[in-house]
Amino acid sequence: MARVKRGNVARKRRNKILRLARGFQGSNGSLFRTANQRVMKALCNAYRDRRRRKRDFRRLWIARINAAARINGVSYSRLIGDLKKADVRINRKMLAQLAVMDPKSFTSVVTSAKS
Repeated sequence: MARVKRGNVARKRRNKILRLARGFQGSNGSLFRTANQRVMKALCNAYRDRRRRKRDFRRLWIARINAAARINGVSYSRLIGDLKKADVRINRKMLAQLAVMDPKSFTSVVTSAKS
């Protein structure tokens, strides 16, 4: 049986990992074995954090809406419940942006939800 030489394939595989590890500190970016470990961990973290980012932003929006709602004399849960009853379809991202950028219009949204 003929000997299989993997020179080209192996080099491409290693270079792909080293390309992904570019910018890592020390041997993590230059030695294949450690670079491979760091790249695997980095890809796992990136996958996890793409999902976590959505949660984190939603938490931030809720905190901002709650703070602005309490300034207007209503709690977050009461505000969201009233908005649903009044059939005001505005998402939390936009509510949070209104609360930060334009407090007067946020106040008008709160009053429209109360009535």
